[in-house]
Amino acid sequence: QVQLVESGGGLVQAGGSLRLSCAASGRTFSTYRMGWFRQAPGKEREFVATISRTGGSTYYADSLKGRFTISRDNAKNTVYLQMNSLKPEDTAVYYCAAASLTTGGYDYWGQGTQVTVSS
Repeated sequence: QVQLVESGGGLVQAGGSLRLSCAASGRTFSTYRMGWFRQAPGKEREFVATISRTGGSTYYADSLKGRFTISRDNAKNTVYLQMNSLKPEDTAVYYCAAASLTTGGYDYWGQGTQVTVSS
């Protein structure tokens, strides 16, 4: 199993930047594909970005390409989400998740970190 703890959320003005971090427990972090998701008030959780186990491959939601960047540091058991040019519609709780090789699905989730973008 892996436990995930997000940090780095907060209040930022439109046009600003934030970098979210997700620290994972355990010694098997590099075996998980990692992803970021978000859930805005009154909306369903939506996919943001994912990164392969080695970090060599990334994929983003079309609407976020060019503004958000996912990365990981397997030596630090951490995945990051750099968010630039933030908009009020980016306001949401952001979650990181880990997908195991066994199931291929996101089996483990963090508790989330709130990002609020003011206009």
